[in-house]
Amino acid sequence: MKKEKLKITESSGNVFIDLGFSPEEATILAMRSQLMGELRIKIRDEGWTQAEAAEILGVSQSRVSDLTRGKFEKFSLDMLITLATRAGKKVELRLAA
Repeated sequence: MKKEKLKITESSGNVFIDLGFSPEEATILAMRSQLMGELRIKIRDEGWTQAEAAEILGVSQSRVSDLTRGKFEKFSLDMLITLATRAGKKVELRLAA
């Protein structure tokens, strides 16, 4: 049996660019993804139930469920920044050269 050679493509550093999104959209998607991940970690580390997280974040329990399930298409960047701030996170934007 002949082994197939795998073609390995080096990542650009942004999975969304690698998936074919425009640089602008990939940047926003990466930011949203990072914020969602940070919020999910915060909820887990604090041991909040979805109901507790909903009260702290000022949203419904179903929105917390969407957040913890990674349904990032349901959250704008603005909303994720708001939620992160309500969770006690400091959100900063830095521009790289």
